[in-house]
Amino acid sequence: MKIAITAQNPSPESAVDPRFGRAPWLMIYDPNEESWQAIDNSKGLNAAHGAGIQAAQKVADQQAETLITGAIGPKAYRSLTTAGIRIYHGAKGSVSEALQAYRDGALREASADDATGGV
Repeated sequence: MKIAITAQNPSPESAVDPRFGRAPWLMIYDPNEESWQAIDNSKGLNAAHGAGIQAAQKVADQQAETLITGAIGPKAYRSLTTAGIRIYHGAKGSVSEALQAYRDGALREASADDATGGV
C-alpha cells in the first residue's frame, strides 16, 4: 500500500505542503520497500484550474492507496475517492512526521463535508 504525501520539496525531511493540488511535490512512500519517490507536481502551482484533478491523477498513477495532505478541495476529493484512494488531512510538520502521525492514527480521514480546500 503506497502512501502519497504533499511536500514543499522532494525529500522526506521537507515540510508538508498544506495544499493538495498546488503542492510542488508529491512524496510517495512504499512501506514494502521502505523507500521514497519524489513526483514533480510543479505544473499544478500555476494552473488556472484543475490542479487538484491533475494531482489526483498523479497519485492514482503511482498506485497510492492513501493520500496525506493539509487540505483537499471538493473536485480532488471526488477524483481521489472515485479511484479508491483514502484521504487524510490536517497534516503538519515534515513529510516523515506526517507519515508517523498517520501511522499513530492522529490524522482525520477526509469526508465530502470537509473537502473545502481551506487550510
